Order: sequence, then structure tokens, then C-alpha cells
Amino acid sequence: MGKAAFLDRDGVINRKASEGEYITRWKDFQFLPRVDEGIALLNRAGLAVIVVSNQRCVAKGLLSIAELELIHQRMVEQLAASNAFLTGIYYCPHDNHLSCSCRKPAPGMLLQAAREHSIDLANSWMVGDSDIDMQAGKAAGCRTLRIIHNGTSPQVPADLFAPSLFEAALELIKLG
Repeated sequence: MGKAAFLDRDGVINRKASEGEYITRWKDFQFLPRVDEGIALLNRAGLAVIVVSNQRCVAKGLLSIAELELIHQRMVEQLAASNAFLTGIYYCPHDNHLSCSCRKPAPGMLLQAAREHSIDLANSWMVGDSDIDMQAGKAAGCRTLRIIHNGTSPQVPADLFAPSLFEAALELIKLG
């Protein structure tokens, strides 16, 4: 079984939209600095890099599944141009008031990815920037690394902290 770095999307790979807003068009998708380098480092270290992202904007009717997948396709293409590769992208399109097994903090996306890609969850990492990312990672049996943005005050503890995905990748590689 392999190891993985499960990455939240908004706030880890790309800039988050303003509070109450959503990324609904490619032109609004802005990669955070050195994300491609961080993912490439994880690739070279032999980790599967898998995106797990809540996408409530689909349930709210702000974009369709096809439009979301087009944004993800463009993201994959841009990363691949820098030799940074994703093993998979999993998203929950449900609203937060529905009970589903995929919406973080539930571990459903991580569990599904682990089954489909033969991932050893105990030797894998959930990398995110929110309490629900850390909760999902812990519920799946992963170790957790939290990206801390300015002004963030986490309520849920994490195993490690870093200021960016690039710095997170350096930390994970050091740990083996």
C-alpha cells in the first residue's frame, strides 16, 4: 500500500474566495505561491497527491458538476506543465445541511480515495487549512498538517503546521 498527501483545494492549492463567495470560474482560480513546486516535491518523494474538497457551490446552483470538473481539468493541466501531478480529485457537491459521508469533516472522500488507490491511511497526511480538514484527516486515520494563514486561530489540533503547501511538502519529505 502506498502513502498519500490528501490536499484540500481552496486555501491550500489556490486562494480562497472571500467569505461567503466561491470559486466558480477558471479566471477566479489563482494558484498560491510555489504550489506546483510543493506538489512536485511530494510526487518525487513517492506520495500520491489527492485533492479532497467540499464544493457546496454545486448544491447552491452556482456552477454545474461539468463546470467544476472543467476548473479541475485546467488545474491539472497547469500543474502538469510544471511536472506536478495529481493522483486524483475527489469533491463533495452537497450542501452543508445534508448528511452525507463525503462532506468534510466526514472522512468519506479520503476513505474512497484510499480504497481506489490502495493508500495506507495511517502513513498518509491530510493537508488543509481548516478545522474540518483536520477532523476529516483524523477521522480517516491520517496524520494532519495544517496550513496556517495570517490571522488563523485553529480550534482543532494538528500534528504539524506550515505556512504554505511548499513548506508543508518540505516537512513531510523530512519525515519520510
